[in-house]
Amino acid sequence: MHNGQTTKTILIADDDRFIITAFKAGLENAGYNVLTAGNGNEAITIAIAEYPDLVMLDLILPGKNGFEVLKALRADPATAATPVIVLTNLSQSSDEDEARRYGAADFLVKANVSLNDVQLRIDQLIGSAAGA
Repeated sequence: MHNGQTTKTILIADDDRFIITAFKAGLENAGYNVLTAGNGNEAITIAIAEYPDLVMLDLILPGKNGFEVLKALRADPATAATPVIVLTNLSQSSDEDEARRYGAADFLVKANVSLNDVQLRIDQLIGSAAGA
């Protein structure tokens, strides 16, 4: 990148290959660096090792579920302030309330949003791909 800007990195934690493939391609096309994790344990390991600018987190994951991942990220000083967008098929208000209680910056239901919607939310939370 020119003029000192660095590419923003997003970690997508989801066990749905279609979601990972579609969102990874779309976000990379928008200029983001994208990391992926297929389970909760992997998501925590990658987040703590790579310090992404934002995490997109499914709640239903093998290993540790999304709530456990969110708690682990908030407990580690290196990732405590990292914005997390929960992107899930769970649509109960109690799930959203719990996710927000654990520090989720946003809660989106997969069936109700497009890649464009998610990218707008990401841009609002961390700025554009090449830096704010």
